[in-house]
Amino acid sequence: MRFFSMFYPSAFTHYLPSRRAVLKAVHWAMVPLLIWFLLVTPDDVLPFGAKAFQAHSMLALFFVTLCLLWTADYLRRGLASRPGPKLSPWARTTHQLLHKFLIWGLFGIALTGFLLGLTSAVLLKAGGFLPIAPPLDMKQANEIIGAVHIFEFYLVALIAVIHALFHIWRHVHLRDNALRIMTPKALHRFL
Repeated sequence: MRFFSMFYPSAFTHYLPSRRAVLKAVHWAMVPLLIWFLLVTPDDVLPFGAKAFQAHSMLALFFVTLCLLWTADYLRRGLASRPGPKLSPWARTTHQLLHKFLIWGLFGIALTGFLLGLTSAVLLKAGGFLPIAPPLDMKQANEIIGAVHIFEFYLVALIAVIHALFHIWRHVHLRDNALRIMTPKALHRFL
């Protein structure tokens, strides 16, 4: 089965990359974006002008698109990763929970971003061109959702760090192929 088979007829899917290859690319594309949004807020880019703010907004749109595609793939086909045979029962449960928390957390970030646009006083446009939602001018709800959005983002970042540490532990302690599966082949010699 191929990742894009849910979007395109089966006659073309053999020309497309595998599900694992696409998810690996999504995974590694999201890492620098997650770091960027941890370090840089919209208030940080506003002093640099409208073009800087639009570039930040385009990155956010790209990030949310990846979040939604990953969630759609998970809903359609479940987790792509399977716990390795060396994992104990608690580690198998941890493996599954970390992946599900990440996927649902990323979806939650996209959802609260939509709700921020919905409760805004003005029409917000992702990337400067895509309307997020019709503004309902609900100031108090907007402030609460904004706080939830920020908290949720930092919580997902913490889960991502725990996720990475878990897989490093697997690689070092259990000596399984968890890191080799998700890293580009050029980096395998360092693992």
